[in-house]
Amino acid sequence: MIDIKLLRQNPEIFIEALKKRNASTELVDEILKIDAEWRKLTTEINNLKAERNNLSKLVAKAKAEKDEEKAKELIERSKKIGEEIKKIEEKQKELEEKIMEIALNIPNIPADDVPVGKDETENVEIRRWGEPKKFDFEPKAHWDLGPDLGLLDFERAAKLSGSRFTVMYGYFARLERALIQFMLDVHTKEHGYTEVWVPQLVKREAMLWTGKLPKFEEDAYNTTQDDMFLIPTAEVPLVALHAQEILSEKELPKKYTAYSACFRREAGSYGKDVRGMIRQHQFDKVELVWITTPERSSEDLEQLTRDAERILQLLELPYRVITLCTGDLGFTAAKTYDIEVWLPSYNAYKEISSCSNTTDFQTRRSNIRFRGKDNKLHFAHALNGSGLAVGRTLVAIIENYQNPDGSITIPKVLVPYMGIERIP
Repeated sequence: MIDIKLLRQNPEIFIEALKKRNASTELVDEILKIDAEWRKLTTEINNLKAERNNLSKLVAKAKAEKDEEKAKELIERSKKIGEEIKKIEEKQKELEEKIMEIALNIPNIPADDVPVGKDETENVEIRRWGEPKKFDFEPKAHWDLGPDLGLLDFERAAKLSGSRFTVMYGYFARLERALIQFMLDVHTKEHGYTEVWVPQLVKREAMLWTGKLPKFEEDAYNTTQDDMFLIPTAEVPLVALHAQEILSEKELPKKYTAYSACFRREAGSYGKDVRGMIRQHQFDKVELVWITTPERSSEDLEQLTRDAERILQLLELPYRVITLCTGDLGFTAAKTYDIEVWLPSYNAYKEISSCSNTTDFQTRRSNIRFRGKDNKLHFAHALNGSGLAVGRTLVAIIENYQNPDGSITIPKVLVPYMGIERIP
């Protein structure tokens, strides 16, 4: 969440940030209008309290002079002022709730080094790794190769759950499981993350704390009977682990990784990547989350991104890293690197990980603070990234490692997990 105090003092910062995001500034204007009314009421309350304090002195004086009639009259006036103060304070509270409600829909301020741009066409590529494979045969897309091998089944998945779901059999099911284990092993053994097993149903508060609500409620799966949400990413429970807590600076950074299934309605995205496994309502992901200090969060984002890249390097899958411009930046993010893997079926790079620094946007919502060396409380910074999206990694392996006879070579680092060198 944005810093309301900062908005009151420097609204131009938020107006400029929204303009960079190509977003309307109406919400800021609305907050400022309500805040002006709130300030006016504050002045009224202060004046009434001053008057009541003065009446208290006059009551004391009247009683000292044994003028009981006058004292009674002054006490009655003081009582009415108290009732009026209470009414105004209730109105103030209503205004504060309105301000909070609006503020929850204002996105994070982009970092200074984020390129300004209107949309994804103005994202900036910063590096590439590996070269796309040149096939001496016509490669198949995973949505053709998988069913041909009898290992991917979109028709029965649709019978079970509708469109954008997948059933995997045999070697592909094992490959999905192997990738999860491999990613967790690399992040815990080589990169120093603590593995966490998290609930995949969370309370409304957890979604609110991490910026998934109220803005993205239509994309979430909600269990209406008890108002729980299937998580869209393990980022939600991992960040919310420390909600309402005060940490020690010595504990930071905290580095967590977790596997989870993820659930997204993808409302409004129909027509985009509808074939195959690229955009599913349910998918597996290994998530990376850091809780760190403001001083080092920019540097930590670079490391988190390198940790995610390492998985692709070990799998020998070509990829590129881009910086998202302000017009393509996610709601909670101050800065984001997207990692895109090469997919022959698209003849293009497709996102496989999004690594973001949300600065204090999520931690302010969830009230995650730390006591610094100055013995003062500060909001921590939260980072998140996919390390990686498992289904898309599986797709990249299927397409990039396919052979002319329809078989698929297993990447060397996965052979110990799979127990075979080739599918089938």
